Amino acid sequence: MGLTQVYSIVQQLFDIYGWLIVAWCLMSWFPARAGGFFDDLRGALGMLVEPYLNLFRRFIPPLMGVDWSPVVAILVLSVIERLVYTILL
Repeated sequence: MGLTQVYSIVQQLFDIYGWLIVAWCLMSWFPARAGGFFDDLRGALGMLVEPYLNLFRRFIPPLMGVDWSPVVAILVLSVIERLVYTILL
């Protein structure tokens, strides 16, 4: 397995994690209900995404009622992906 293949796998993992953040953000717009598949999915996504987002929430307060930490988190994820690219290739 070459470095190009390793980077391809790493890139896909970064992309998937970015889409998980987007999905969690979209799901957060809907009210929570007790039980059900939707809430289980939201809880699972929250367990995957919230620790990473909390890193940014400490430094970025909500502005006009909007939490901007997911936007910054995705931008930082993109920068890290590019750094990994330059290191591997």
